[in-house]
Amino acid sequence: MKPRKLLFIVGPTASGKTELALEEAGKRGAVILSCDSLCVYRGMDIGTAKPIPAEQSRVRHFGLDLCDPEAPFSVARYMEYRDQVLRELAEAGTPVLVAGGSGFYLKSFFSPVVDRVEIPSGVEEEAARIRRESGLAGLLEALRRINPPGEAFAGLDLKNPRRVEKALIRCMAGGRSYTELCRDFAALPEPLADWEKEVWLVERPLENLQDRNRRRVGAMLEAGLVAEVESLRRRGFERNPSAAGAIGYREVLQFLDGKLSGEELPEAIRVHTNQLMRKQRTWFRRQIPVHRRLRFAES
Repeated sequence: MKPRKLLFIVGPTASGKTELALEEAGKRGAVILSCDSLCVYRGMDIGTAKPIPAEQSRVRHFGLDLCDPEAPFSVARYMEYRDQVLRELAEAGTPVLVAGGSGFYLKSFFSPVVDRVEIPSGVEEEAARIRRESGLAGLLEALRRINPPGEAFAGLDLKNPRRVEKALIRCMAGGRSYTELCRDFAALPEPLADWEKEVWLVERPLENLQDRNRRRVGAMLEAGLVAEVESLRRRGFERNPSAAGAIGYREVLQFLDGKLSGEELPEAIRVHTNQLMRKQRTWFRRQIPVHRRLRFAES
């Protein structure tokens, strides 16, 4: 592999991309850069299907265990870490293989996903206060108040409080209209434009993915997923909605709180993972360039 080339092995949950990435990295003398928004958290191992120590010994990995699970981790922080790692690996002439399935993190290699607006201290707190006291109506009123009359807010889901709050925060912080911020964002340069990128997409029939998912959920529970969540709860990971709300973890929390029975727990995880896989299959076809499709039908 060229020192400034990135080979991506991506695919839905339970598609087998981890083992394929290990095999390809071994053949090419490459390291693996994880592109998973949950594998960045220490202690979230079983439920994320994080590469086990033997796999990490087999091929050197980056992007794992970057922070404690009770502390939120953003795509912006991942990009900062990623770019530093890639600079160092390029200087050393080390080939890099990117593996994972987190859409937003993956998309950040190909197009801008965050703007350059710096959020001053207090802006997020003010927006949160408006949301708590006045809900969506209050957020919309505040957003319209700091934008020109008749602002169309093209592309913004005005029925989604979370998205409206984010738009309000950026307008408040940047002192610019929503349209101006969108125009600035569209003009941002392509990330890692000096790197050659090749994407391999692992594909399986939906029925095969669901069967693999069923087996994987059973293996995770046998490996101690409940104990892992109990440990994370003691550490306070529920303060981080991104971690505690992840599939596998939120269902175990419901089980621990008596909201799911032991019989209901594996089925709840399977159902929610199957829903995610359907979304992922559509996302990969539409959001990133795919250069090679690796189709598997069994196992």
